[in-house]
Amino acid sequence: MADRTSFLPMPSGAYSDLAELVQLRHGARDLKLKKQRKTFSPLIGPHQSRFRGRGIEFDEVRAYQAGDDVRNIDWRVTARSGRPHTKLFHEERERPVLLLVDQGLPMFFGSKGCFKSVMAAHVAALLAWAALQQNDRVGGLVFCGAERSEIRPKRNSKTVLRLLRDIDAFNRRLHRQLPSAEVGLCESLEELRRITRPGSNIFIVSDFRNCHGDGKKHLHQLSRHNDIVAVQIYDPLEQHLPPSGAYSVTDGSRRAHLFTGDSRLRNRYQQNFVKKTEALRQLMGPMGIPLLQVSTQDSPLNYFRNLLGKR
Repeated sequence: MADRTSFLPMPSGAYSDLAELVQLRHGARDLKLKKQRKTFSPLIGPHQSRFRGRGIEFDEVRAYQAGDDVRNIDWRVTARSGRPHTKLFHEERERPVLLLVDQGLPMFFGSKGCFKSVMAAHVAALLAWAALQQNDRVGGLVFCGAERSEIRPKRNSKTVLRLLRDIDAFNRRLHRQLPSAEVGLCESLEELRRITRPGSNIFIVSDFRNCHGDGKKHLHQLSRHNDIVAVQIYDPLEQHLPPSGAYSVTDGSRRAHLFTGDSRLRNRYQQNFVKKTEALRQLMGPMGIPLLQVSTQDSPLNYFRNLLGKR
């Protein structure tokens, strides 16, 4: 029997297609975001991951057992009973899901499959539909050039469609002309802090090329009371140089020639990508933020189905 999602399109080309982003709601049925803590914990490394803010609520009190967190001891019950008791908590079933989607100029690049901006649109669409289908409120922040769009979390398909329309609209404004003022990832993280309520589930979809300066501070503040997942979009050409040969490259105004036959150059290029990725992991790890990497050649549906699909 054929997979019912086999008809869903792979991301391709330089610009997104709103109809394709809407179609992804069918593939999102197999994704269970409630599995993300267990699935993503190994990606954080030795750093402890925990549910934060309003993402937990009180359940009951029981007798203290070895290994319980002493910070959760209920001192009133302990004093009355003369025996230590601890509070138990459980996850809230509903958590607002916020998507920070990068459609800035550095995302307007691709050598295989599609542009990074297009892959980011598909990833965000899958996650938004998955969140709605598990009855969560969905909202987000999309930025491109000097513009930014804010969508407050709501539990209806109209809000998801508005989010996808904004992503698609910003995507189609991308071109080689450098904007006069660029709203970067750091500025958008600061804005995300303003609109995010404690206990939210945040997905940041970007290439993280401009995550510097105050970006670390904003990420730290957000991670104190929210769960965050970073989804890094990259192109294979950023990881490896093309096959050995002479190439003419241009940024639209200047042109240069590149010879990729030097093995030392190829190795340095590859190691540079590895070092940047490791630096990003070192930044995210202490905050309990898992880093996922999605290539422009990947099938986003298969990628997330392997992580969050039915077992």
